[in-house]
Amino acid sequence: MSSLTTDHDPAAGVPAAIRSFVDDEIVPYAGEWDRAERIPRDVLDRICELGLWAPFLPEAHGGAALPWTEVGRLHEEVGRGCSAVRSLLTVHTMVAGTVLRWGTDEQRARWLPLLARGEPLGAFCLSEPDSGSAADAAGTVAVPDGTGWRLTGTKTWITGGQVAGVLLVFARVQDAMSAFLVPADAPGVTVTPLGGMMGTPGSMLARIDLDRVPVDAQALIGPEGWAAGTVMTGALDLGRFSVASGSVGVVRACLDACVAYTARRRVRGAKLSELPLIRRKISDMVVAGRAGRLLCAEAGRLKDDDDPATIMASWIAKYYTSTAATAASADAVQIHGAHGFSPDYPVARYYRDARVAEVIEGSTELQQLTIADVAYQEARA
Repeated sequence: MSSLTTDHDPAAGVPAAIRSFVDDEIVPYAGEWDRAERIPRDVLDRICELGLWAPFLPEAHGGAALPWTEVGRLHEEVGRGCSAVRSLLTVHTMVAGTVLRWGTDEQRARWLPLLARGEPLGAFCLSEPDSGSAADAAGTVAVPDGTGWRLTGTKTWITGGQVAGVLLVFARVQDAMSAFLVPADAPGVTVTPLGGMMGTPGSMLARIDLDRVPVDAQALIGPEGWAAGTVMTGALDLGRFSVASGSVGVVRACLDACVAYTARRRVRGAKLSELPLIRRKISDMVVAGRAGRLLCAEAGRLKDDDDPATIMASWIAKYYTSTAATAASADAVQIHGAHGFSPDYPVARYYRDARVAEVIEGSTELQQLTIADVAYQEARA
């Protein structure tokens, strides 16, 4: 765990060991993983060695008690290298953070030391084929069986579902939503890999079918029927914060790629870097990255202060950074011309991954509605 708290690189604001990990062990191979639609096991093990899976957990549970402001910078740095890897960190954070906040003492003692090590990895199971992430339309149900519950339904587009060992499953108990911790190897769980995804294919998405899956009473997170306004809200807040931070990393990656490309590419005897329209796009990336990082820092600080305002701060940060990443990656493809569509350059991958960030953990349009609602509520107050 010491690698997370010492030897910081002042220029990056993250530990030097983590930046070296991203530069040396992620960036050179991210395109290969994208095409293979899989992150190698040894990379997941290295994340474990570096203590990156859940460094925010208390030391008593195997974490590093890292503040959320620093967790955000770590997810930004990993996002700079590969959004698929960052996506795995995102969903694991959602599961571990949920157990930390809403779990019983027994659940924390059982799961948190394991989640701190990434053994097992966690997956967030909300979305369904016919209802997406709309909790009020979910078809997965949990039925009491005398000693626990039986879960039946289908979850899909589950990030990390192919390799996860524990699933945070949202299911309806009568007319209310509840959350359950379900071992992925429980009887009745069927995992089907999903391939051919446009963005972050390396995040190993899966469809998960639940056929009367038995779980004991200790699988329930929080009181029965309590999940929609509490457990789900808290988990999605952590997800948005991670996606926002990772999106800043995508902006940085676009900037790095475009500065390097335009500094050497010549058109009619002049470097692309000398053209005014190119310089405007570069300056937009610089400002977007800085502004996005400040918004994420605010959301992280509010989390560290246990301030409920962090929920809206994460909405705002995710809205701004995900749209900024889409704009930056679109400009990056444009700057690279035909090369921007080639697998020999990473900018096409950045664009596809940025588009994912505008959909997951609350779409751009939903964020716009939510942010506007708050503005009108504050105006009436």
